[in-house]
Amino acid sequence: MRSLHHFPLQPQSRRVRIQLREKKLEFDSQAEKPWERREGLLALNPAGETPVLVEDNRLVVAGAYAIGEYLEEAYQDTPLLGRTPGYRAEVRRLVAWFDQKFEREVTQNLLFEKMVKRLLGQGGPDSAAIRAGKANIRIHLDYISWLADRRNWLAGEDFSLADIAAAAQISAIDYMGDVAWEHHREAAEWYARVKSRPSFRQILADTWPGTQPPAHYADLDF
Repeated sequence: MRSLHHFPLQPQSRRVRIQLREKKLEFDSQAEKPWERREGLLALNPAGETPVLVEDNRLVVAGAYAIGEYLEEAYQDTPLLGRTPGYRAEVRRLVAWFDQKFEREVTQNLLFEKMVKRLLGQGGPDSAAIRAGKANIRIHLDYISWLADRRNWLAGEDFSLADIAAAAQISAIDYMGDVAWEHHREAAEWYARVKSRPSFRQILADTWPGTQPPAHYADLDF
């Protein structure tokens, strides 16, 4: 059985979990705490980072980008990058937007400050960083609303890895109650459609010791 080593609240790990389920690929989940630098994880990925996919044949693929591309090349029955070069380019642009720009401007300022720093024993959150993250997420939600108002899904007509990457990031922030959905209805309607997909169910069931998501977190009709 293939296995996925992941940190449950890490957006990149969530992206790979959703992608695997969209492709109906069975896998065992191995939750990791990367900051503990467990020897078994380091043996698979010397960087000590998640996610790491281990295939049935013991092939190891480390990192969300590499795993995402590998799954699209190896399992083509359910394409999530798109079927034309132009569509694939747009999907990849948006995946990079959320994996890099959103991560840098929002996730690092909210998820890292409010939760990960505590897990790492690095002290209390930086209030300036939290204010920046909350301001930045409004800009990203406006962009999602703009895309959702003009397209069926974020990259175009079809559900794609772009939607998965965006929803993976947002779900981690929503777990902490930091998404003002009432001011971004188009984005909320898009996210509700993603949440309703079977591939998202286990993500919404995730919890982390000592924390609880808000009541609307797993509500498909929020």
